[in-house]
Parts: sequence; C-alpha cells; structure tokens
Amino acid sequence: QVQLVESGGGLVQAGGSLRLSCAASGRTFGRYGMGWFRQAPGKEREFVAGITWSGGSTYYADSVKGRFTISRDNAKNTVDLQMNSLKPEDTAVYYCARGRTVVPGTGPYEYDYWGQGTQVTVSS
Repeated sequence: QVQLVESGGGLVQAGGSLRLSCAASGRTFGRYGMGWFRQAPGKEREFVAGITWSGGSTYYADSVKGRFTISRDNAKNTVDLQMNSLKPEDTAVYYCARGRTVVPGTGPYEYDYWGQGTQVTVSS
C-alpha cells in the first residue's frame, strides 16, 4: 500500500509563492512517475505537472508553464511543487498522485494512488 500526504498549502496574495510537498510511503516510490493535479470548485480535476521516476523529465500544463516547478527526491520519498507568480485562477485543492508507470501521464486514470489534497487559495 502506498500513502501520499500533501502539505504546504495556504492563502497567498496574487504574485506570491507557495511550495507544496508530498511525502510518500512505500519502497517502490522511485519506480513510478509522479504528478500533481488540482481541482477547483465545480471543475474537473486537471493535470498540473508530472515528473518521471528518475526526475530527468518534467511535464507541465500550459497554464502553469514557466511559473511552477516539480521536483522529487527519491532518497526521501518526496515530490515537491514550487509555485511562483500565483494567480487567483490557481486557487484549487492540489493533489499528489503516483503514476502507473515510470512516465507520468496527464489523465487522472493514469494514476493509481492519491493524496487527500491541500488547499491553495490565491487572493487578488
């Protein structure tokens, strides 16, 4: 069983920064791609960023490219999301998820374990 626990959410003004962290249990953490998704009220869950098992490749939604950075530390079983230049439209619950393969996909069905989520609120 894999457990994912997110932290680092909160309230920030537009233009500010937050760093989300996801701590994973399980010895197979390093063999899977990881991703961050978000879900705003009334909207579907959407892909934000993904990283391969080695950390060598990263992927971003167009809406966050250039502002967000995903990283991972396989020795510590953590994956982080640095969010800069935040906008009110970034407001959502952010979820960490483990991919089914070494390369992360962009669809929620491509992930098998999810955290409980952490709220990010960006005020204008």
